[in-house]
Amino acid sequence: MSGLLIAAPSSGSGKTTVTLGLLRALRQRGVALAPGKAGPDYIDPAFHAAASGTLCLNFDPWAMRPALLRSNAARHAAGGRTLVIEAMMGLHDAAMDGRGSPADLAALLDLTVVFVVDCGRMAQSVAALVMGYSGFRQDLRFGGVILNRVGSDKHAAMLTGALDAAGVRVLGCLRTDPALRLPERHLGLVQAGEQADLDAFIDHAAQRVAEGCDLQGILALAAGGREAAAPVAGLAPPGQHVSVARDLAFAFSYPHLLEDWRRQGAELSFFSPLADEGPDARADAVYLPGGYPELHALRLSGNGAFHAGMAAAKVRGARIFGECGGYMVLGEAIIDAQGVSHPMLGLLPVVTSFAQRRRHLGYRRLQPVDDSFFEGALMAHEFHYASIVSEGAAERLFLAQDASGQALGPVGLRRDRVAGSFMHLIDRREEEGPAAAFGGMASGDMTPGGMA
Repeated sequence: MSGLLIAAPSSGSGKTTVTLGLLRALRQRGVALAPGKAGPDYIDPAFHAAASGTLCLNFDPWAMRPALLRSNAARHAAGGRTLVIEAMMGLHDAAMDGRGSPADLAALLDLTVVFVVDCGRMAQSVAALVMGYSGFRQDLRFGGVILNRVGSDKHAAMLTGALDAAGVRVLGCLRTDPALRLPERHLGLVQAGEQADLDAFIDHAAQRVAEGCDLQGILALAAGGREAAAPVAGLAPPGQHVSVARDLAFAFSYPHLLEDWRRQGAELSFFSPLADEGPDARADAVYLPGGYPELHALRLSGNGAFHAGMAAAKVRGARIFGECGGYMVLGEAIIDAQGVSHPMLGLLPVVTSFAQRRRHLGYRRLQPVDDSFFEGALMAHEFHYASIVSEGAAERLFLAQDASGQALGPVGLRRDRVAGSFMHLIDRREEEGPAAAFGGMASGDMTPGGMA
């Protein structure tokens, strides 16, 4: 298993654009790739998949068990594919408890660090910055630096001269290019599926990376990683046939989660609420992931076939679970940014609002209030701007803590076989047994943890 971690001193350094260009440039040269994104990001993986032509998985060093990280990396890189994982934030940035940095992931998977530095406002100081980051931990394999947003030949000479004197390998030099900017909104980049010119953008990034970087040298740095790890199961599926909402309003499902459900024997089907589709009538479980329902609230509210299909799933006893945006749609109403209330499915007694935005962000440790829907402690991430306006009578779903262990109280709601919360589930807790995931399955449902 060989691989690279594309990291940077901080967010905003251009590592996503560099990663997209590198993936596309290597793909154009016939390199078999296994793209990844460190951390809980659910937007960037779709860009990586578009650039590489293959599935991108999340590798979260805080929320995932080390054994699962190694197992997923080995599966993803099978057949001689090269892992190319983009870091989140800065190389040494971690959660509140100090764990889960990109550096932790690189050390665990023995990835070579390729360091992207925004040089737009510095010259020789780049050497001090890089030496500080590269020498901060002795358990990292630091391959070299890609200099990004370089202004001129003179600027490049100043940067490379300082790094050469410090003994740091320069792997590439990319000039400032206004065309290499991606549009953003409140949860990050505008989704890949919403950008009609994305392929042209990635091709342009690939051309710039190919012209400015030593592709063969970068690829050679990926060799020599750890041996493949034994298979490990993640969260068990909620049923034998899971119908998953998937469109621009419900785009935030983690690929590693869905792939693990398939490996454990679950059948997955997909439907689009925005296209007024309901879940598969054969499904014994329905999953509404997060996304941007607040941007499509009027349309979702009026889609009768979607509402009827979800009501029928409830009547036949399917297990229904919603995360973040999916939780909002399971509720009674969503109030949009203009203050207009849009009726939703009404399967849970909650009203949410986007009218007065307030950011909720961070890793979460979750303990189910009972084992009627989930079994065992879970690791999750929360990121949204919506707020709860009102809640009616229902059972609570989880007791939550933040990454530092501070109690956040009860979160989420459950009514019979319908449940949801703002939390994006990632993995089960290390100390829990292999069955820790969805609980209370009906007779005949699969046994969870079949690959543990």
